[in-house]
Amino acid sequence: QVQLVESGGGLVQAGGSLRLSCAASGRTFSNYPVAWFRQAPGKERDFVASISWSGGDTDYADSMKGRFTISRDNAKNTVYLQMNSLKPEDTAVYYCAARGRSFSTARRSRLEYSYWGQGTQVTVSS
Repeated sequence: QVQLVESGGGLVQAGGSLRLSCAASGRTFSNYPVAWFRQAPGKERDFVASISWSGGDTDYADSMKGRFTISRDNAKNTVYLQMNSLKPEDTAVYYCAARGRSFSTARRSRLEYSYWGQGTQVTVSS
């Protein structure tokens, strides 16, 4: 089992920045690809970004490219999501998730992820 805990959310004005963290415990976290998803009220949980188990490959949803950066520090068992130039439409609960297969490829579908955190609220005011 892998336990994931997100932190770093909060209230920020449009144009501002936040850095989310996803701290892991349990099984060898560094073996798993990790992704961030977000869910706004009344909407589905959507893909935001993913990072390979090694950290060498990243992927972003189109609307996040150039604004968000995903990274990981396997020595600290932590994945980060740096969010810049935030917009009101970025308001959502942000979740990190880890695939359950070691050394597998990161995917965009939430169905591919076995372990989830509880989420952290990000609110961007206009």
